[in-house]
Amino acid sequence: METINELARETPIIHRTEVLVVGSGPGGLAAAIASARAGAETTLLERYGCFGGNLTQVGVEGFAWYRHEKTVDSEGIGIEFEERAKSMGASNPEPQSNSHAIDGEAFKFVADVLVEEAGVTPMLHRTMVATIVENAVIKGVIVESKAGREAILAKRVIDATGDADIAHRAGAIVRKTPVEEMMAASVMFSMNGVDKTRFIEDVKSDPHTYSDWFGPGWGMKTSGKEDELFSPYLKKPFEQAIESGLIPKNLTTITGTWGAISEQGDLSYLNIIHLAGLDATNPDHLTKGEMEGRRQAMFAIEALKKYNPGCEEAKLRNFGMTLGIRDTRKIDAAYNMTAEDVHNEAEFEDSIGIFPEFIDGYGVLVLPTTGRYFQLPFRSMLPKGVENLLVTGRSVGGDKGSHAAVRNMMCCAVNGQGAGVAAAVSIQTHSDISEVDIKKVQQILLKQGARIH
Repeated sequence: METINELARETPIIHRTEVLVVGSGPGGLAAAIASARAGAETTLLERYGCFGGNLTQVGVEGFAWYRHEKTVDSEGIGIEFEERAKSMGASNPEPQSNSHAIDGEAFKFVADVLVEEAGVTPMLHRTMVATIVENAVIKGVIVESKAGREAILAKRVIDATGDADIAHRAGAIVRKTPVEEMMAASVMFSMNGVDKTRFIEDVKSDPHTYSDWFGPGWGMKTSGKEDELFSPYLKKPFEQAIESGLIPKNLTTITGTWGAISEQGDLSYLNIIHLAGLDATNPDHLTKGEMEGRRQAMFAIEALKKYNPGCEEAKLRNFGMTLGIRDTRKIDAAYNMTAEDVHNEAEFEDSIGIFPEFIDGYGVLVLPTTGRYFQLPFRSMLPKGVENLLVTGRSVGGDKGSHAAVRNMMCCAVNGQGAGVAAAVSIQTHSDISEVDIKKVQQILLKQGARIH
């Protein structure tokens, strides 16, 4: 590969903070709010123009779609996201569960309010491009924006990028799923102009269950108890479209779920386009995925208009701002979670939260309908190779089996809240993040409304 030599430069330090959170998805947003509420000077850095990550930028609005009658759910800031959205008119009842789907557009404002109320310093429209590391201790990050190249210094950094970008660039040990094994990416989209009455009548006349989550060349392995539960699944319109030639015969992966439908006829967070073989740490793959995903979505919309009752006069409302990514890098952590942990109600002395037995990925689906849950260890957010750094969200340490659980948005928020409190406590007690007083962290988490056992 050819290279060029860049000129040496002096980069201005534009900001100093105690805790810097990079990335504002459910994990990063929860981390920043928790850190600020715990008393630390906190800054939230985001490359786009809004906070929320998957909720707002991707359009995955089903924040707690796993919740059923006997679910023992997480508590804390993640639930607060849902409750605040409900109170601010930024949600709709979720059709398959005891939850509300977040209105992704309205939640952009909800997130603004939460950030401002907590006293977090917001930094939108700045992209992290490099880390500042001295003797294996992270000191901050370099960002690029319309203002040029700038430095932000911090006593503690929380990597909530989703892809472990900070950890990777800072020299931490990370692993990446082989691209041929990665969970597929999605292009989310929503439609408007749907006749809600006709759409729901059709759903009720021939309801799908989770046993229908199968397509040509792929399927889901369940625990069995999910098989008869209602699922907002769309399959027949696309099979008819392929048979008629409306959709090319090779696009058999166009199938999936609808999210919520409003009284105004908005059919939201359609999770129908699945793109396998895409590595989201490769910008060429991202470019191809964005364009191919939109192409396939337009096929899907035409199929729904022609073959799904209630969609005849509907049209595209919006695409997500970016691809929905499920799987890239994970850190090699002080403790790497396992499939056994999430399937067998694991308990940890350093638990910073709980998450119901909800596993969705790599061809496995288990819904939390029996009250089972597992604990989340603080150590899974501690990367090897870099000090004063925590990694939260879907990049925490673990195997594929655990990833299928902890990647989910509510779980990311639980881990994020734990990371934020731990970062604040480590500063206040003048301790290295890896040696933070976990009992004190747990006490503050309980005061913030989290459940740890």
